[in-house]
Amino acid sequence: MEINVNKLTKDYCNGEVRIRALNEVSFDVKHGEILSIFGPSGCGKSTLLNCLSGIDTPNSGKVIIDGVDLHSLSDNDKTRFRAKNLGFIFQFYNLIPVLNAVENVELVLQILRVSEKEAREKSIEILKIVGLGEKINSYPSQLSGGERQRVSIARALVHNPGIIFADEPTGALDTETSIEILNLIKKLNSTYNQSFIIVTHDKKITGYSDRIIKMDSGKIVSFEENGEEK
Repeated sequence: MEINVNKLTKDYCNGEVRIRALNEVSFDVKHGEILSIFGPSGCGKSTLLNCLSGIDTPNSGKVIIDGVDLHSLSDNDKTRFRAKNLGFIFQFYNLIPVLNAVENVELVLQILRVSEKEAREKSIEILKIVGLGEKINSYPSQLSGGERQRVSIARALVHNPGIIFADEPTGALDTETSIEILNLIKKLNSTYNQSFIIVTHDKKITGYSDRIIKMDSGKIVSFEENGEEK
């Protein structure tokens, strides 16, 4: 899936003060690429991710995903579109502690009303793909940080979305485990040709990306592709 972002603007109010988190941001995301949105804390990158994925609504501008104007949809239609087409990986995993690995993954398919049998089979299959075939019945408290993030990745991929959004996916991990997760993301991207959009302040993540957007103060300050600034 492709994304076209046109003059995206988002303001927040802090009392009587209006803060511009995004200032007419425009760019495209190509089908099957890994795009990093890089910058310091407070630069607007998480706000951008939330607007791209429909979690938040911009004040103006458009997000077009494969021809669909995301923010012109009703709340219900937007929710259905996100559930079907988008996957999410979070910094702190967002796993449900009382559910084991396979149950956490199959929740997404249950929301999409996939049959119980098919949901279980697909969830086990994707957990095997991310290297957790022996841990399908383990609870989050029984898993390492890297294993929890693999469950989160499996959950993001199980319904075969066109776009995966990742918010600081290695932020809670040590360096060695971070590299393992990044290699896994790169492998999955190569295998399934899904688009990955990764928000990060970690420079090493950008080395795994096809293209890098650098942000500061709510604006894009540069694009980089293959290490060359645009």
